[in-house]
Amino acid sequence: MALGKDYVHQQCSIARALEVVGERWTLLVVRDAFYGVRRYNDFLVHLGVPRAVLAARLQALVEAGVLDRRRYQESPPRDEYVLTERGLALWPVLRSLGAWGRAEVPGAVPVRHFHHADCGTELGSYGECPACRVPVPPADVEMRPGAGLDPDPGDPVGRALLRPRRLLVPVGREDVSEPGNS
Repeated sequence: MALGKDYVHQQCSIARALEVVGERWTLLVVRDAFYGVRRYNDFLVHLGVPRAVLAARLQALVEAGVLDRRRYQESPPRDEYVLTERGLALWPVLRSLGAWGRAEVPGAVPVRHFHHADCGTELGSYGECPACRVPVPPADVEMRPGAGLDPDPGDPVGRALLRPRRLLVPVGREDVSEPGNS
């Protein structure tokens, strides 16, 4: 039996959340926004998503209040996409889903490690700092490469993400040096 395209008959908060983030590419777009990806072409080359799909997902996330579209260039007009408070609230979901994937998917090798930027301690399963005993907000998380990360990614965003960096810090033009990636 084929699944419907929405969950309107489900009286469940998980079903309502899936209406916003349940599509295959959506959480990967949100993940990349946490990694500092903000520009359309940067999402496009890093994710390898078809253009029409990416445009639809970005628009849906803006409409849902997960991302905010901000103009960074007037001529020609170009926008970037920044997580809103609603989007930032998805960090524990992404963190937990990643932890589940590492623990429960056979052969999974950590691609990234997340550390409390203030003390350097790797975050616990639920995004808490075991040393400081506090939940760590995304802006205070440093992402470091793990053993499963491709050391020679084929795209400039992937190369920029090979270095340790804080979440939410924009992948800048100095990071993404190939022409046409604006």
